[in-house]
Amino acid sequence: MTGDELHQLLLTKWGRSFDVQLRKVQGKIFFQVMWKYLEQASFPMTEAEYLEHLEDVTTYLNAWGCTDRVEQYIDQTSDRPRLGKAVSIPIDLGDRTSEWILE
Repeated sequence: MTGDELHQLLLTKWGRSFDVQLRKVQGKIFFQVMWKYLEQASFPMTEAEYLEHLEDVTTYLNAWGCTDRVEQYIDQTSDRPRLGKAVSIPIDLGDRTSEWILE
């Protein structure tokens, strides 16, 4: 998956260029689709910065081998990012968790 493919997936699903983040919560990693989006006047990134950010995030997703899971979850979920509530997708790294999470 590339950053452009992720961008298109978000646009197709929700019609907006939502911000995405990788978060560590209680020793687990989550891919989160946040409620802010590029088309908002208050969005903190330019379009070029946003696309570069998506490319960075997909680099991790590709390295972890979980792009199919993220894509499938987004396709199937009825959740929608809204103010104060992200769509959170758990990322299971299995035995490789310790390679990516430093305590």
